Formats: sequence, structure tokens, C-alpha cells
Amino acid sequence: MVTRVLYKSSVAHGLKKVAPSDRQRILRQIEEVLGNDPNSGERLYGEFEGLFKFRVGEYQVVYALAGAEVFGLRIRHRSKAYD
Repeated sequence: MVTRVLYKSSVAHGLKKVAPSDRQRILRQIEEVLGNDPNSGERLYGEFEGLFKFRVGEYQVVYALAGAEVFGLRIRHRSKAYD
């Protein structure tokens, strides 16, 4: 079953800071991997409990699960993902 992937506006803002060649790769990976298996990311704890992370190269994707949908919340470089 393919899961629908939705994006918050903060994802578009985060992608503006990513090189154009990496943007396509990141979005493709999100659609392919999380769209087919939304539980493939790692669960976050502490302040971010209830959210998940998914790594694409040097970038971290923070997302939430709601029923049969994946909500992309943030895409940032790994060094700044939780700021």
C-alpha cells in the first residue's frame, strides 16, 4: 500500500537552502521510501517524541505519521536539524 506524503510549508522553506541537485534526490527518496514504508525512519525521543527522522545523505527529514499519511515537517542539514 502506498502512503500519501504531504508537506508542511516549512519543508519548502528548508529546501530553498538545499542545492538544486540535492532537492530532487531528497524529494524522490521521501516519496519512494516513506511512501512505501512510513515506519522506515527512526523514532525521536524527548522534546520531539512522537515524530520520526529519515536521513537522506547530509540532510535530515523530520516527519509525523497520521493514519495512512506522512506529514513532512522539516528538511535541514543534519548539523541544524533540531535547532
